[in-house]
Amino acid sequence: MSQEPIHIIGGGLAGSEAAWQAAESGAQVILHEMRGVKGTDAHSTDSFAELVCSNSFRSDDHEHNAVGLLHEEMRRCNSLIMKAADASKLPAGGALAVDRHGFSALVTKALEDHPNVTIRREEIAGWPPEDWRHVIIASGPLTSPALAEAILAKTGEDSLAFFDAIAPIVHYDSINHDIAWKQSRYDKVGPGGNGADYLNLPMDRDQYFAFVEALKTAPLHEFKDWEKVPYFDGCLPIEVMAERGVETLRHGPMKPVGLTNPRNPTVKPYAIVQLRQDNALGTLWNMVGFQTKMRYGIQAEIFRMIPGLENAQFARLGGLHRNTFINSPKVLGPDMRLKADPRIRFAGQVTGVEGYVESAAVGLITGRMTAAEARGESLAVPPLTTALGALIGHVTGGHIEAESYSGARSFQPMNVNFGLFPEVEISKPEGVTRWRGTEKTMAKRKAITSRALEDLKAWQ
Repeated sequence: MSQEPIHIIGGGLAGSEAAWQAAESGAQVILHEMRGVKGTDAHSTDSFAELVCSNSFRSDDHEHNAVGLLHEEMRRCNSLIMKAADASKLPAGGALAVDRHGFSALVTKALEDHPNVTIRREEIAGWPPEDWRHVIIASGPLTSPALAEAILAKTGEDSLAFFDAIAPIVHYDSINHDIAWKQSRYDKVGPGGNGADYLNLPMDRDQYFAFVEALKTAPLHEFKDWEKVPYFDGCLPIEVMAERGVETLRHGPMKPVGLTNPRNPTVKPYAIVQLRQDNALGTLWNMVGFQTKMRYGIQAEIFRMIPGLENAQFARLGGLHRNTFINSPKVLGPDMRLKADPRIRFAGQVTGVEGYVESAAVGLITGRMTAAEARGESLAVPPLTTALGALIGHVTGGHIEAESYSGARSFQPMNVNFGLFPEVEISKPEGVTRWRGTEKTMAKRKAITSRALEDLKAWQ
């Protein structure tokens, strides 16, 4: 191993996992955590990997659920976060829920006891010093202002966001393509486009008015003061637009101009919802201009009122809240290194992933890659067919960068989901003439997860 230590900034789930993986690989790790000398608005302890929003790691079904598959892949990669989660789990049906304090205590003790880990309770109030040769920044959504300013200076003004304005993402194969049609407004051919770059979903007057009324009465997320973000006219939540007047959405993201429904060209839709391709695989589509503060439980119900989305499956629901994350597809290379300063890697939510497990997964990969680099070697990212590889691939290049409805860049945080994986071909079982119910979906998911674990084994 190189005698140069690996410096990891941030002791959340990503930083803790990165430190563990690097230390287990034989590297000397210095873990810098400001809690203990400086608190945050969300944390109540100085323990590592403190869970602040929920105690759920979501589904643990590794055969039919993408996050369950990520759990299993991480277990097979000696994940500290998954060891602690399994050791502190609580009854939660098919989900993995943990005792918050017990979980954090296990992670903290493992790192404190590891002979290759040195813990320093201090704030890194600026860009990492030049003599730190191997650095992982895993500072999370509550990155300290001084470090955030340093990141902003290094990456550029348009490469760091301080809040999410998230529109829902829909799985392409759950859209009713007997209703939707492809066309760009006025058939305009943009960069890399062909004049048919959007999926369009028409609404008549009654459908539109019912939709607006549903938006106006929907329950909203209640945010703490530190989570709240200001409204900007370019990225208002759709329910706020609806409150400003029943016609407001028709003059904003749902305007029906410049589009003709080829199935009924003589009747002009009263309003149109547009979806834009969100990833290079074409499996995920973004609802343009539909950022929202509605509670998750009601979002899918209301969005399925839109013709063509009656059976929509959502890879991500909408949101608008405080966050700090970089424009990873623009500023990071495929190996998670910062293009402007290759000795720096980023991990966790600051890279643009959502969720406890996803954050830890990015830490797992960056910890291993940085440790390999310290040995004078290199480690390839896991294949895109694995959950780990699909997540990294989306962050570093799978997303299609496009101008959003608000005019801002469109890269937004994402949970792991099956839309990030390459397609897999399946055939009906012998003797079966047609699929029933969800049989095809479940068979496809099983094929994806089986392929993933085989490919992970080869990568390991």
